[in-house]
Amino acid sequence: MTLLSKPLHLGTLFDDLAARGSTTAVRLSRPLDIAPEAGTELDVPAAADLVRRVSGWFAEAGVRPGDRVAIAKRNHWDYVLLACAAARLGAVPASLSAHLSPETLGILLRRLEPALLVTDTALLEAARGAGHDPSAHAARTLAVGGRAERALCTDDVRGGSAPPPRRPHLDAPLAVMHTSGTTGVPKLAVHSTRTILRRLAGFESHRWPVLGSRRDDTVASSFSYAHGRALAWTAGVLWMFPAAVSLITSPDWDEAGPALRRHRPTTLEAQPSTLVRWQRHVDGKGDEFGRVRLFVSTFDAVHPSTVRTFLNASRRRAPVWMQGWGQSETGPLTFRFLTRRSLARRQWVDPTTRNLGRPVPGRTRLRAVDTRTLRPLPAGEPGLLFCRTDALCLGYVGEEGRWRSKLVGQWWSTGDIGSVDRTGAVRLVDREVDSLSDGGCLEIEDVVDERLPQALDCVVLGVADGPPVPVVATEDGTLAPGVWKEAVVDLPTMAEPVVLTWGDLPRTGTGKVRRGALRESLGLGPDAPGKGRWT
Repeated sequence: MTLLSKPLHLGTLFDDLAARGSTTAVRLSRPLDIAPEAGTELDVPAAADLVRRVSGWFAEAGVRPGDRVAIAKRNHWDYVLLACAAARLGAVPASLSAHLSPETLGILLRRLEPALLVTDTALLEAARGAGHDPSAHAARTLAVGGRAERALCTDDVRGGSAPPPRRPHLDAPLAVMHTSGTTGVPKLAVHSTRTILRRLAGFESHRWPVLGSRRDDTVASSFSYAHGRALAWTAGVLWMFPAAVSLITSPDWDEAGPALRRHRPTTLEAQPSTLVRWQRHVDGKGDEFGRVRLFVSTFDAVHPSTVRTFLNASRRRAPVWMQGWGQSETGPLTFRFLTRRSLARRQWVDPTTRNLGRPVPGRTRLRAVDTRTLRPLPAGEPGLLFCRTDALCLGYVGEEGRWRSKLVGQWWSTGDIGSVDRTGAVRLVDREVDSLSDGGCLEIEDVVDERLPQALDCVVLGVADGPPVPVVATEDGTLAPGVWKEAVVDLPTMAEPVVLTWGDLPRTGTGKVRRGALRESLGLGPDAPGKGRWT
């Protein structure tokens, strides 16, 4: 039985798993913010009980069916439990990253008009200190982790009984999640039970060769649990009854390293930016990744050197890397498998991971179109990428016109520039808004990463009236001019590099560089070759 064949509801996800006899151990890198007393290990029945209790909190706080419940707190898997608790009442959870600026958080809350905002005292105090009170945009605010002015605390709502669960229509709004926000204020994408549970989680609830979770797996994840991926990942993975799931809430090695050593994963999904931070700790002395048979990277581009480092860290005979590409609005659109052999073969010919593989047959279609006429382009010619998928979100909260403007018939604009060859393989060039007049910034970034081991990250920014500006992050914020010139001697002409540290780069909750904010901080101005019409 898979999620495709069972009428599963987000609000009773853990009840249904417990009823099926799930024995999966849930292991946390730190205790849950909403239940620190539970420690760092729980099972599925305990998670189901916690969801019911939190649902009672929400009912006590006045949440009713059809209301929106906004969640904005520091990163942890309890985003998923809070979303399940809201959905159990028939409310619609909206997960917002704590990485959002106070101003941006306020904009999204105004669009949502939530009946309840669930946050933590640290975020609330920081936002208020910056002159933006998020509680001003919600009917009520519930703060976890202590008391705060003009907010309820968990003691105020504890003990409320949860009403019987409500099950929405398959195509009714189920959950809201925001897009990355690399190009400005994020959009609020609305998904349904059909799109996020049936289409996305349902696809993962199969024992696919290589990809499917096995009964003896320890499945680890480390990404933004505010992202919609967290809901689909949790449902799809737990439905397969792995031996354990390990949930790592921070990219900081002080937290991640001990968790990886205690619960050595056999499959691992993490944000590329997190993997880059862990990469420097893969030195052959530890064995945190020795059991991994499958690595999964989504959310953002991943550099070949990162893939190679982790594949080589596994002690498995033939570990596999699955690189996925998709969006919050659509879920995964393509995937590609990489191995040690394929990386070694391509290293000197084409040192890039911009080839994103092919769509899943029968589930997603892609085509490249001319950016002006929107007519399909010949195979292999770069253009604006459009997709057709049954997992497309229902719309944008407060921006319905913007959502509809990206639809052309049944085709949806991804906002990315790329090509589709005769076999259906997709090659990504750039986001349209970030595109260069000549060539693609993503491929340049891959080549620089390959040639400069000291570069922790590289971002190439297009400039309307001059050569693109490369921004390189190193450990100490320095880079010898001669080293740079040698690395880019055969690449398109660029300005002199701006050298920063990793912490100087503004990022989203999923680790992507906020290119617009970076441009602004460097005084490059808003003008770029890309038009930004499809963002």
